[in-house]
Amino acid sequence: MLDPVREGHEDQAFQYEVYASTRLEEMEMMGWNDAQQDAFLQMQFMMQQRSYAARYPNESYQIILYGGVKVGHLLVAREDTAIRLVDVAILPHFRNNGIGTLVINNLLQEALATGRSTMLHVMRSNRAIRLYERLGFLKTAENEIYIEMTFQ
Repeated sequence: MLDPVREGHEDQAFQYEVYASTRLEEMEMMGWNDAQQDAFLQMQFMMQQRSYAARYPNESYQIILYGGVKVGHLLVAREDTAIRLVDVAILPHFRNNGIGTLVINNLLQEALATGRSTMLHVMRSNRAIRLYERLGFLKTAENEIYIEMTFQ
């Protein structure tokens, strides 16, 4: 059962763990040792944190709990007309259990109840595109790297 998500800005170690878990496949291809991977990922993580903070100053960072266990994170920017799903990530050993679907459906229900659309950007190579399409998101714009999707 999905527990209520909780605010989690104070838990930097967990935020980094989740972030690093999203880059595992990429890191395996690099041929770097653990120290090199960690240094690179720490730098990338800090840059992402700064970018999100600058771009979404009112963002809400939440830890996703499943059965009382921290399994992922959710970063949302609530705007006047839209709820922007900035980042959602589930740790690898908890993926494909419907947790992401539950989290996103909760967000869609919030948007519906408040009369807002739900928007996101996703990298073209991200397997989550299939999930977003299955949940009813439609492509509204795209470039070489990202696809913008909206649920209305």
